[in-house]
Amino acid sequence: LAPFQPPPQVQKVCECVVILRNIKDVSWKGAKGMMADPRFLSTLIDFDKDALTDRQVRQVKEYMKDPKFTPEDVMNISSAGAGLLKWVFAMVNYNAVAKEINPKRKAVAQAEASLRTAEKDLAKVKAEVASLSAELATMQEQFDKANAEQQDLKEKADTMDRRLAAASRLIAGLGSERERWTNESKVLDSRKEQLVGDCLLTSSFLSYTGPFTFDFRRGMTYEMWLDDLKDRKVPLSLPFKLETLLTSEVEMGTWASEGLPSDELSVQNGILTTRANRFPLCIDPQMQAVNWIKKREGKNLEGKVKTFNDGDFLKHLEMAITYGNPFLFENVDEYIDPTIDPVLEKNITDVQGRKVITLGDKQIEWDDSFRLFLTSKLPNPHYGPEVSGKTMVINYSVTQQGLQEQLLNVVVRHERLDLEEQRERLVAEMSENKRILKELEDTLLSELSNATGNILDNSELIETLENTKTKAVEISEKLDQAKETAAEIEVVRSRYTPAAKRGSILFFVMSCLSAINSMYEYSLSAFLVVFQNSLDTSKKDSALEGRLRNIIDANTYDVYNYTCLGLFEKHKLMLSFQMTAKVLEGDGDMNQEYLTFFLKGNLSLEKNDRKKPYEWWPDQGWEDLMQLIHLGEDSSMLRLIADMVEKDGKPWKEWYDEERPEEMPLPCGLTDELTVLEQMLLIRCLRVDRVTVAITRYVIAKMGEKYVTPPTLDYQVIYKQSTPITPVVFILSPGADPAFDVFKLGEEMGFKPGAKLKYMALGQGMGPKAQEFLETGSTRGLWIMLQNCHLLPSWLKTLEKLLEKIEASNPHKDFRLWLTTEPTDRFPLGILQRSLKVVTEPPNGLKLNMRSSYSKITEELLAECPHEAFRPLVYVLAFFHAVVQERRKYGKLGWNVPYDFNETDFRISLALISTYLTKAFDNQDDMIPWGTLRYLIGEAMYGGRVSDNFDRRILTTYLDEYLGDFLFDTFQPFHFFANKEVDYIVPEYGPKESYTNVIAELPILQTPEVFGLHPNADVSYYTLATKAVWRDLVALQPRAGGSGGGMSREERIGSVARDIQSKIPDLFDIPVLRKEIPVPAPTQVVLFQEIERWNHVLRKMKDSLRDLQRALSGEIGMSAELDLLANSLFNGQLPAMWARLNPATDKMLGSWMLWFQRRYRQYRDWAEIGEPRVMWLSGLHIPETYIAALVQAACREKGWPLDKSTLYTAVTRYQDPERVTEKLKFGCYIQGLYLEGAAWDAKACMLKRQDPKVLVQELPVLQIIPVEASKLKLSNIFKTPVYVTQARANAGGVGLVFTADLATNEHPSHWILQGTALCLNID
Repeated sequence: LAPFQPPPQVQKVCECVVILRNIKDVSWKGAKGMMADPRFLSTLIDFDKDALTDRQVRQVKEYMKDPKFTPEDVMNISSAGAGLLKWVFAMVNYNAVAKEINPKRKAVAQAEASLRTAEKDLAKVKAEVASLSAELATMQEQFDKANAEQQDLKEKADTMDRRLAAASRLIAGLGSERERWTNESKVLDSRKEQLVGDCLLTSSFLSYTGPFTFDFRRGMTYEMWLDDLKDRKVPLSLPFKLETLLTSEVEMGTWASEGLPSDELSVQNGILTTRANRFPLCIDPQMQAVNWIKKREGKNLEGKVKTFNDGDFLKHLEMAITYGNPFLFENVDEYIDPTIDPVLEKNITDVQGRKVITLGDKQIEWDDSFRLFLTSKLPNPHYGPEVSGKTMVINYSVTQQGLQEQLLNVVVRHERLDLEEQRERLVAEMSENKRILKELEDTLLSELSNATGNILDNSELIETLENTKTKAVEISEKLDQAKETAAEIEVVRSRYTPAAKRGSILFFVMSCLSAINSMYEYSLSAFLVVFQNSLDTSKKDSALEGRLRNIIDANTYDVYNYTCLGLFEKHKLMLSFQMTAKVLEGDGDMNQEYLTFFLKGNLSLEKNDRKKPYEWWPDQGWEDLMQLIHLGEDSSMLRLIADMVEKDGKPWKEWYDEERPEEMPLPCGLTDELTVLEQMLLIRCLRVDRVTVAITRYVIAKMGEKYVTPPTLDYQVIYKQSTPITPVVFILSPGADPAFDVFKLGEEMGFKPGAKLKYMALGQGMGPKAQEFLETGSTRGLWIMLQNCHLLPSWLKTLEKLLEKIEASNPHKDFRLWLTTEPTDRFPLGILQRSLKVVTEPPNGLKLNMRSSYSKITEELLAECPHEAFRPLVYVLAFFHAVVQERRKYGKLGWNVPYDFNETDFRISLALISTYLTKAFDNQDDMIPWGTLRYLIGEAMYGGRVSDNFDRRILTTYLDEYLGDFLFDTFQPFHFFANKEVDYIVPEYGPKESYTNVIAELPILQTPEVFGLHPNADVSYYTLATKAVWRDLVALQPRAGGSGGGMSREERIGSVARDIQSKIPDLFDIPVLRKEIPVPAPTQVVLFQEIERWNHVLRKMKDSLRDLQRALSGEIGMSAELDLLANSLFNGQLPAMWARLNPATDKMLGSWMLWFQRRYRQYRDWAEIGEPRVMWLSGLHIPETYIAALVQAACREKGWPLDKSTLYTAVTRYQDPERVTEKLKFGCYIQGLYLEGAAWDAKACMLKRQDPKVLVQELPVLQIIPVEASKLKLSNIFKTPVYVTQARANAGGVGLVFTADLATNEHPSHWILQGTALCLNID
């Protein structure tokens, strides 16, 4: 009692004792002091009760008035207190009794004497009683023993009954578990041994497979590694399954409820994210990882989602590390800020028992609960080994099968909402029930394993086990029922799979387009909007098959239209074919071997021994045919085509000469024998220029005509598709400016430019002003147009953050953001993925282009100038504007550089004509200042954009042809162009309608002759278009899989690499050559320079191929450069790393290798024998240096000033270089020049017009003669540029070698407009 503050009743007891003992301090303190006396009990025993006073007794009785102040009540609180109270009561009672009993004591003394007498008598009686009692005790002892034995037996019997009942309950309750536990026990025993292989496989999976695709992971884990362990007889679980060892159904269900897709790849990614010992770096182009992480971490991530561009990311990261919170870096690109390296590497040190990490210049306390996540939207980033060593790179890119499962949920939710909701409830219930069942089973085992003593005596435990088992049985029954229901639901849902499958195929068609152009970036969320719209708008049908067909058709066409909106015209046919091929592949109707051949042709590095039988058959076409006849089944007619051609070439020549051969029956009745795809393969071998048309016909045959008819640009539709958080990104092409159309749309919708439509062109320092526009516009509901975003790429990351901020702040419903940009790889993915992309291009064709120009011309504008020549000249200017834009279509044959002639050029030129004609009218001057107009338009306005001198020559030629008094010559009317079908004239003076009516009568398609080009330009255009389509389609093909013929991709690459290695010659020994030529002539100096460059090429080829072979065998890592090399070898393309060190060329790898070997032979002969009689200029690295050396040598010999010397060229009659018997003393003979845009008349020895379908002709041997510039007088010649390749020159003039003088009897303007030029090498 003493150490504690007692209850009040006990305190009162102690105070009573204090009073009775006559201690002055009547309190708990006094009581504690009293009880602290070790003789306390002795003082109570020896207490002088006769010394009590009436005052003491009265004080104690005051306490006794409390009815609860009784021993019984105090006993409930304290037994010691109750004992003391009894003592107190005894003392008080004694006092009361003592007052009455003292008088009687005297009487007692008297009675005691009588008592002594009686006691003597009593002793006798007691002796007799003792004898009897002893006898009775013996008998009682015997009775008690027998009674105890009886009670013990009864208790044992009761215990046995109770244990039997408990055992029965246990057996009944846990009997069903016996078999499972027995089996699991055996399994666990065997797994002890299997853990070796299981742990090896799972740890390998966690360590190495993160960055790879699902198929590659499966191949590594379940084939390569698993088979290797089996072969080595390493014990492991069979069948082996990663999910069984690294996660559980309960956890997978939780992940699914948090938004992680439930396909196998996503589950693997979930395992890698949560189990790996390095922080995850998720490659997440579809944003599935970031959405899951945000939902999984929930509020813990609030304020802890940053990018490396945020200035405060380090501060928030420090707080997360200290307090053990999660942290997410999103939108990570290929650069990872080295500041966080200590975190990634977990460089934790122990400082006085605390875990500490150094971040920047600070030491921060480390909490083991800290979790770091990094996510990147880049679809295929290149991270070095150091990043892979510090992080767990995880490929979250969705698979086609995984996306199909997700889209199936979307389709069923739309079509059968009740079914999908039932399924989702069922999934949630099953997940929860599995979790509960797991907990119950764990509880069951835990209770059993932790039980002490005899389990049969623990009735509480048995009752718990019974209840647990009952619940487990109930849940198991529910799960069984749920599984049956789920199976039934899945059967119904599976009927909607075709729609989901098509959607998945289409998304991957869209998503892979970024391989062609970085602006073609589409997010999964954007696709889901299109997919949902297709479900909403597709035609209903009572029959499920009809409904599915409508959904599939609507979705396919919607995706085609949506994607076409953001594609350049040149890529739209490629999209149509890719979509068709992938749809057919999904249906199992695409022959991959045929498709590979169609895209790549014959990739062999050697020419076929079987020579082409006819000169007219294209060289590469015959090589392709030699491979085509080995494709397909033995019974295929393809195998007989070469024999048919050799047997009778006449029908093939007739078919080859057709203008549209694809529309004509194939020779030998092959049209009926070959499929549409096989016919395309044959067209590839014979008429490459008609392949694009064949592709169009193929798409129409398989998909329908609407899939080769792209949608027209409708700004009202674009506006309807946009939202306040979906910006519209206009991707610009030369000659197109959407600003005027957006302004027009704004005026129609009440957003007048300058008022509710704010616009500005971005440039240096314009970022803050643009940000101000955005913030104002998003709150007030304005339209904001930011033009030329490509000119301020550094600010675009800020723009991306602004858009995220605007989206989070719920912008005004009328707010719209319009962006214009040229294609640039620096445009942020985040903006591209959230935006509606629209490609703007000038109208295609003269007619549409002129109609577009006139649509912006009003009658009021025409009336501003009173001069009669003004209206016809407006038409001439519109024609000129259309011609210079449409000429771009023909590539390098049209312009060396694709200039951005646009509406502004047209408007200002129009204003110039109006100004000068008005002035002439006012001055009554009959003379029109043609020279001034030609100069201002050709040199200042349109010419101001032209950087290439030969392009400027074309532009001024057009103006010379179009502007002059001849326009108004009534005796000889002017025609832009006229033939039997069409006549392009200048309408006479009249109202605007008279001009638009003439435009309306023009044909949609025009012949190249309208531009001054040869009809072959169309063949060239279609050939280039075909090659561009092939190149783009090859870029879209998956890199996994084989290359045909049973050879894997790696085997094919290795084979090509070995083949090239065998063809690489030894390096030239330059020091030895220098000793042989101690004082080299100018051309010999060129030889040394060329050989040095050649040796550099050889070293690069040898080293790169050796490293590639080592990388393929796994000896070294596959770097990004080696990966590009491998990809090029696989696709039969010249690797970029080699191309950089070689002369420019457009050749594919096979033809380049033949060119490479020929170059070596020329270098070898030049070094060993001497300078060639006829130089193959195409084989030199820098041919300009050789030509300069020729001039230098002549100047040295003849004493000419070098700066006043030049070259004169003459075409010889030598068709065969072998006929040249000796080298020129001054100058040289050159072979290997190819004439483009014209032909050569060998008899007349001058230029002539090309023959049909002959695009390029090899020029006879050309003679180059150095001369003094002052003595060179030439006439009837055409100054022809000589370029390295058919790509001609770029904007900087790189590619031009020299200018050749070719004889002609035509006016030079004819050849200028024909695009005539010479090339050193062709593809």
